[in-house]
Amino acid sequence: MTTSWHLGPLASFDIESTGVNPATDRIVTAALIRSDGKTLRWLSDVDGVEIPTAASDIHHVTTEHARAHGHPAKTVVEEIADAIARELTLGAAALVVMNAPYDLSMLDAECARHGVPTVTDRIGRPIGPVIDPLVLDRAADKWRKRPSKLEALAAHYGVHLSDAHQADAYARAALDVALRIAEEFPKLQVPAEVVHGWQVTWHERWAEGHEEFRRRTNPDYCVPRSWPLRPVAAEGVAS
Repeated sequence: MTTSWHLGPLASFDIESTGVNPATDRIVTAALIRSDGKTLRWLSDVDGVEIPTAASDIHHVTTEHARAHGHPAKTVVEEIADAIARELTLGAAALVVMNAPYDLSMLDAECARHGVPTVTDRIGRPIGPVIDPLVLDRAADKWRKRPSKLEALAAHYGVHLSDAHQADAYARAALDVALRIAEEFPKLQVPAEVVHGWQVTWHERWAEGHEEFRRRTNPDYCVPRSWPLRPVAAEGVAS
């Protein structure tokens, strides 16, 4: 019998950024919990961009701190993409990412901006397999009303989340939540490639339903259908 994804090697990734728009915002910090249990952490100098107070109030990294202690943004982006590619290939890991289209699209946009190969370029195929606790939870327990935040999922599944909005703490909590979901819903205990494919469909169905609901009050409301990665035309792309 093929091993379920929750029993195989897993890596977990999280980004904290200057804002919520992958096309215009920048990576500030990131963390990758590798399949061997080690955690890689990054702090970017954000290439001279100002970190808005609204963002620094959340992740507690100011513009001054990033410029004084961060590594060059291009170097950080290159190292992140390379580390994830290694986990997906040499480590044979599935990648856990809470709300994957945000973090992975942000990374893709930053790769384009700095002129370095994306994770997809490095592994020679679409990125995956990806495990998204948000998509799993929506599908496994779809009638439960819930906020779509990791803090809420962690509380619901009894996962400890310390140092809120720190990339390494978020990556750890996302991994633990994903494992708790698998334990609670045995129907999800399938190979990583299978559950990845299911999530593509589940996210599309959720997006269609959520869009229909929101259009009752906002006729122009749109929800992107693609998962785990969305096309992003990044501003400031390197020539």
